[in-house]
Order: sequence, then structure tokens, then C-alpha cells
Amino acid sequence: MSNKRHGMSFLVLSKLQNMRKVEEKVQSILLPTEFQTLCNKDSSLTSLPARRYLRDRGISKQDILYWKIGYAVSGEYSGRVIIPSFNLDGNIDYFIARTYENDWKRYLNPPTPKDIIFNELYIDWSSDITIVEGVFDAIKAKNAIPILGSTLREGSRLFRELIKNDPAIYIALDPDAEKKAEKLINTLLAYDAEVYKIPIPAEKDVGDMSNEEFLERKKDAKLIKDSDYFLINKIMSI
Repeated sequence: MSNKRHGMSFLVLSKLQNMRKVEEKVQSILLPTEFQTLCNKDSSLTSLPARRYLRDRGISKQDILYWKIGYAVSGEYSGRVIIPSFNLDGNIDYFIARTYENDWKRYLNPPTPKDIIFNELYIDWSSDITIVEGVFDAIKAKNAIPILGSTLREGSRLFRELIKNDPAIYIALDPDAEKKAEKLINTLLAYDAEVYKIPIPAEKDVGDMSNEEFLERKKDAKLIKDSDYFLINKIMSI
């Protein structure tokens, strides 16, 4: 835990003590039986639409290997790329299934709790962590954790691990999630977290950027010291 914690208030210390009392439950599920991996040299005709979709989104072969991405051409998740999440035991605890056939329902995910840290097995807590909305954002951001479109509750596993490990936290939510980002940052500041906000242009989501463009924007991230940051920004924009 970093030295900046030494001056934390009694209230923050009490909150941390309560967090440590929470019993962790390890979730484990199975991938769909129709899952086919894209992490091999097989370029069968059935895999081409999924590979084309990923390529068009700027997902490289290295990304596919790292994230263990696959797809399905039959069953409930037919016509979708599937990105699994691995817990610390190396077991799958969740997955994201995104259509590449323009299905009206873009995401179709397993009917299981989302209180997980997506791909926790690969997170380096000794380095800075970037918080993003979706998995495709996390692929571009590197050492990033998606909140899967939901809010980040104080009682969630991800929030507890962020506070316990005390990394520098970079917030990179999509431009249309400004209120969500503000609420998250204020909650993190209440725990004396070191929080930075990455400027994301209104016309782009993180998942639309190249890895290089995202890293350039990360260099411009602003350290947020208190909640007045948002009030000042609103006044200056008038």
C-alpha cells in the first residue's frame, strides 16, 4: 500500500477495515459448448466473419491471443465473438459475446452475476490501472478493467481490490458516461485514491482508438485532487 495512505482519515480507515471483512466468493462458469477458438492458425471459412469483424475494430492477432478470443456459429451465441474472463485460479468466471452479424441485441452475456474483475488473472496491480466501460475498450487501453457498462459500487469486488491494492487509477469512460465517471471519481476520492481522468473526445469511444492514440491521450490525463474539479469545469464551460 502506497505511502500516501499514511495520512488517511479515521473514516477512510474504518471503511477499509469493513472491506477486509467481506468474504470473497470465487465464481466459475463454462464457455458455451459451441465456442471455437480463434487462437490458432486455422482460418476456416466459418471463422472469417469473426476475424473480419475483429480486424475492422482494430483488434490484432496478438490481442486475440492475449484475450483468448473465440466465436460461435451455432447455438444461443451464434454469430458472436466471445471474450472470456479468467479469475485468479485460471478458471472462466464470465464472458462477453458480441454480435458480428448486426443482431439487434449487440451483447448477449451469461446469466450469472457480474461482480467479477474481468480477466483478473492478467491484471498487474503493481502498475496503474485504467477503468473503462467495455471489453473492447480494455483491449485498447492495456492493463485495464471494464466495468461492463454498469456502475462501480463500493461493495463490488473490483472496488475493494482497487482500494486494497492502491494503484494509480485512470478513468476512461465514454463521453456519454460523464455523470457515471463523476460519481465513480468522487467515490474513489472518498477513499483517498489517486485518480486521473483521461480526456476522451466527444466523437470517439475508447474502443474506436488505436492503442497508440489511447496512450497519447493517457499522457494528458489530469490528476483529480478533490470533487471541486467537476464544479470548476462546469463553471468554465459556461
